[in-house]
Amino acid sequence: MANVTNNRPLSPHLQIYKFIPTMAMSIVHRITGGALYFGTLLVAAWLIAAASGEDYFNQVNWFFGSIIGQIILFGYTWAMLHHLLGGLRHIMWDIGYGFEKEFSTMLAKANLVASIALTVLVWAIVLIVR
Repeated sequence: MANVTNNRPLSPHLQIYKFIPTMAMSIVHRITGGALYFGTLLVAAWLIAAASGEDYFNQVNWFFGSIIGQIILFGYTWAMLHHLLGGLRHIMWDIGYGFEKEFSTMLAKANLVASIALTVLVWAIVLIVR
């Protein structure tokens, strides 16, 4: 008797799966989680600088005020909002809603659009208030 399982792959991989928005947002959710870890180190550095004295605080504020610092802060803001919205999507799934293919795909796309829109809104408010 022939063993039909010998010709099957041990586990599915990207050559078998079709890349879909839900998969992309799952990957981005994990990446933003990692980015938030490192971004929080920057927030901690800013708080330590605030507690360490005016000279150190001015140096850290100079960095965050530079173009590179502003890009990092913008990315941190986006990562935080994207991860938040992705987490809300996961909570919805945890309570048993949103598993329909069309709806979950729409939520994945909405997660990306809403995170970008909210990031721009937050930064617009900050710049207006400033």
